[in-house]
Amino acid sequence: MSLVNLAHVCSHLNNATKARLGFTSIPNSNLHLKLCLALQNDGFISSVVRGGPTPPPMHNLLGYPTANDEVQSVEPLTQSNIASRRLWLGLKYWQSQPVLSKISMVSKPTRRVTIDVAGLREIVRGQKSNFVEGLRSPGESLYISTDRGIMEARACVEKKIGGLVLCRVL
Repeated sequence: MSLVNLAHVCSHLNNATKARLGFTSIPNSNLHLKLCLALQNDGFISSVVRGGPTPPPMHNLLGYPTANDEVQSVEPLTQSNIASRRLWLGLKYWQSQPVLSKISMVSKPTRRVTIDVAGLREIVRGQKSNFVEGLRSPGESLYISTDRGIMEARACVEKKIGGLVLCRVL
């Protein structure tokens, strides 16, 4: 798990929402895919599509076909094109404000922060535990890498599992 690459993705998403982009791309990896799917499930981004260096057709990003739009098949993954694969993300806006306003890393490559269930309970209640500030805003989320995948802190408390704290989303 490369936290350096994840830090680059977090800063790229911050810059893309400040630039009011409709969709953007990040490098394809399993960690990035799982985090983006967790962000999509929580409603921070609208779509996640695997593709190549060029953007996929709009019907893939929107989730439904549009008029006069041709369905193109995605090229198969081979050893020669694996480095150019990208994840294309559709960004969401509400009343001209980005839904994903800020994403910041909690664990750094030099200091990984792990937390147990008791610490997560305190964070969800809004109190500080270890090096992690509590969740105080209504739309704030904390993403944890567990043995069951990347999950939000509240879901980790419900399932009584801890893990590596990845990032905080406002």
